[in-house]
Amino acid sequence: MIKMVEEAQKGLIVFQDRKIRRLWYNNGWFYSVVDIVEVLTDSPTPRQYWGKVKDREFIQLELSPIWVQLKLPAEDGKLRYTDCVNLKNAFRLVQSIPSKKAEPFKMWLAEIGKERIEEIENPELAQDRVKEYYELKGYPKDWIDKRLRGIAIRQDLTDEWKSRGVQEEKSFAILTNEISKATFGKTVSEYKQFKGLKKPNQNLRDHMTDWELILTIVGEKATNDITVAKDSKGFGELRQSAKRGGQIADNTRKELEQEIGKPVVSNENYLHLTEKKKKQILEKLSD
Repeated sequence: MIKMVEEAQKGLIVFQDRKIRRLWYNNGWFYSVVDIVEVLTDSPTPRQYWGKVKDREFIQLELSPIWVQLKLPAEDGKLRYTDCVNLKNAFRLVQSIPSKKAEPFKMWLAEIGKERIEEIENPELAQDRVKEYYELKGYPKDWIDKRLRGIAIRQDLTDEWKSRGVQEEKSFAILTNEISKATFGKTVSEYKQFKGLKKPNQNLRDHMTDWELILTIVGEKATNDITVAKDSKGFGELRQSAKRGGQIADNTRKELEQEIGKPVVSNENYLHLTEKKKKQILEKLSD
């Protein structure tokens, strides 16, 4: 039986109890080549194995690379550049590696592709899968609704940024930090540290309280609308719109804090969701 287990939007997918890192990039998932090689070959030195395959199958034949280098979490927790392939090129990679696991792995990849096509045709399916993930993990239903709304607002904003000249991940991170700093007085990394999040793949928004999520939505929605209204183009203009959007959310935060008499920014998080609970979730998702 082929097991397919996903941690939704967490940059991790599991094939037959073997972890494969992945990253959402350029409107699609990209998977770690080294992780795929390790799964297929059980090699104790998958990087060296991939190096030989890369040289034999592509470099010596002067073929175009099927991989791109993206930053993924390494064993030491740091982000490091890693060769990655999209779904289409993952099939090409499998063809280049003799393995008894090739056929079940291709079937598994096909199932991933099928789900992706279904989600493109019906976006509600993707939302339902994410909702189920959060429900299984124990998040409150009203929090989940806000989180899903935030995902949609975020997607609209990043699409708008892309259409106006922003392509590099570093630029997206800078713009996001401008909104966060204007809204909460903290960059994303500072906020994660404040909440005690230490792992690179821990999503800050998955650890926000209701009001933090709401204010994040306000900041990003305001940024989107300001960007469109002012017809901001290029990184410089988009950065100014991001700052202004965050300032609007900051004004809302300060007025609320004045009324309720306490700060909205909190170090509360969802780290109480234990590894045991996560294991139960993954087992249920793999059925």
